[in-house]
Amino acid sequence: MNLYIKNNTFWFELENLTRLFFPNEKITVHKSFSDIAEPYIYTELSSVITVRVKIGDFADEATAPLAQDNARNELAAAQLLYQSLVKCSGVHQAWGLLTGVRPIKLMRKLCADVGQEEARRRFAGEYFVSDEKIDLALQTEAHEQRIISLSKPDSFSLYVGIPFCPSRCSYCSFVMSSVERAKKLMEPYVNLLCEELKATAQIASDLRLRLESVYFGGGTPTTLSAEQLNRVLGTVNQYFGLSHCREFTVEAGRPDTIDSERLFALKENNVDRISINPQTLSDSVLHTIGRRHTAAQFSDAFALARQCGFDNINTDLIAGLPTDTFEGFKHSLDTVLALGAECVTVHTLCMKRAANLTTEGKTLNREEALTARQMLRYAQDTLTGLDYIPYYLYRQTRMVGNLENVGWSKRGYESLYNVFVMDETHTILACGCGGVTKLKNPHTDFLKRVFNFKYPYEYIDRFDEMLNRKREIRDFYGAKTVDYSANP
Repeated sequence: MNLYIKNNTFWFELENLTRLFFPNEKITVHKSFSDIAEPYIYTELSSVITVRVKIGDFADEATAPLAQDNARNELAAAQLLYQSLVKCSGVHQAWGLLTGVRPIKLMRKLCADVGQEEARRRFAGEYFVSDEKIDLALQTEAHEQRIISLSKPDSFSLYVGIPFCPSRCSYCSFVMSSVERAKKLMEPYVNLLCEELKATAQIASDLRLRLESVYFGGGTPTTLSAEQLNRVLGTVNQYFGLSHCREFTVEAGRPDTIDSERLFALKENNVDRISINPQTLSDSVLHTIGRRHTAAQFSDAFALARQCGFDNINTDLIAGLPTDTFEGFKHSLDTVLALGAECVTVHTLCMKRAANLTTEGKTLNREEALTARQMLRYAQDTLTGLDYIPYYLYRQTRMVGNLENVGWSKRGYESLYNVFVMDETHTILACGCGGVTKLKNPHTDFLKRVFNFKYPYEYIDRFDEMLNRKREIRDFYGAKTVDYSANP
């Protein structure tokens, strides 16, 4: 697909919008050109905004008046292109022309600026979002807002990355190392991670920052041994001030990494929320996606966690997995709900470029998108009927059906960290492989990112270099002269 851009700077948004309708095609953006080759999308700003589409036998051209505001012109161009591609494909996207990761932030801003009814009207009339997704966005925004209000100007959350897994899932693009291949790296990694945590804790203490939540992710943190977990968790408990900490989460994501010794290590170190994530409870689908556990192992791990005293357990499921069916997804969700999971996060399969599914030639198709949409509709209806609430939502590029990921929970069991990180509410200090520290100005929306190394061998070999980057945290906050008042 050729995308021609003339006299405008809207190529990024228009390319993403085109990809909603042509997810499997290479899109070539032309910013300077003399000839036009089919199939093509042509956009131009002159005395009017023009969008022309020629794909096979389909041809369409539309124009809109030029505005003084460039943002309005970009929206108008996107609207023209979206409407033309709907005509061409016959497909109405559930989220309309929205391509961003955080539609709830947009809804929140509109509600604050123009009120809820006008925000609803703009989502429908300007962005072409379906009524179903508008309702979901409004519900999620209301629950998010209550959690966001807990944050103070001096608040921060801590993320700790453990980049090891028993095996790589076929849909995964995260930088991780299988335990089989990276076992010799795990002990030196744990030792250095504890040193990074100590250094980060000292900075947070010097800057008088207030820890709101802790989240161990990865990878799979419970690939570490009970002794290693105890060491890392113990470092957090010893060196960070936890007096204001509202939540301490560890992803015990793979059921085949869970045993009583690891669970007791978590419990003894103040972990009060865990995730046990089967993604599906169909053994055949589990085999297809490369997970080396069974549905029965998930049930056993869940029961063991209950026996060890965990009363806030999240479970992840993925809609749209290869070879899964609506009936299979329904069975997975119904089984999780029968166990009484406090939180259920319903993801939509995302075809990341680096994932094995994508590199092996898997493509997106309309039938799978319709099935995924049916799965999400069933999840929403069922969870709402059981009084679960949607408390955070985000989207990714190349999702099946251009749908969404939603965190559902029983009231009072929402993951605060998930809301804080997705809303970019406050600073996230990240330790470990692949961690990205996000420094948030407490009085503006300005963010500065500080990156850790992605790969365990880099983290170990260049640890001192990485640790030196922590100085950027002090520089951002102005060392010890931070003013956290409402009016600095």
